[in-house]
Amino acid sequence: MKGVFNQIFTFLELTLFLPQLLLFYLSTQKEIIIVDVQKWVSVFEWKEPSNLINLLTLNSRNKEFRNLYYYRISKGNLSARLLMKIIKIFYPECPSLFIDPSCNIGGGLFIQHGFSTIIMADIGEDCWINQQVSIGYKDKTGRPQIGNNVRITAGAKVLGNINLGNNVTVGANAVVTKNVPDNCVVVGVPAYIIKRDGLKVKEELV
Repeated sequence: MKGVFNQIFTFLELTLFLPQLLLFYLSTQKEIIIVDVQKWVSVFEWKEPSNLINLLTLNSRNKEFRNLYYYRISKGNLSARLLMKIIKIFYPECPSLFIDPSCNIGGGLFIQHGFSTIIMADIGEDCWINQQVSIGYKDKTGRPQIGNNVRITAGAKVLGNINLGNNVTVGANAVVTKNVPDNCVVVGVPAYIIKRDGLKVKEELV
């Protein structure tokens, strides 16, 4: 009986979010949105095979995903962007998560807890950002360029006109203001390398 009630509740919950599907079908950003959906579903280990049902579920239960969804829509066609302005009134974003609309972000971005997080950088594919992260300008020279498969963990700061290579992990509360090579783990204030290509090291960033 409990399972039946759960199914009814889930059905009603998803029904309330059906306007989000209209936004999806109207948008020219369908392919990259599906890449995002599949990434989040993989992280959560959901078993539902339907991308559309998962899209509705993510929109209903994860405001962080909703921010990313609206960011994707904002990169597309005018008609979807106009409809989004209306839909956002009824389905608001996570208020403490900011994604700069001028950024270029590859597919598969996962945002784990969007509390007090600012994303103002060009980012590659399949990246992961935690809570209380600040990524953006340090001065007028430019903003970060971040590679593929990068993870930026809780409280970290990535600032200025710098490059983070592919397969980089930024440790909790680290402050990164210099370039980071591929395949590195950095920690500390200021950040330094503790692992490169799988080997333990202790190297300053240059």
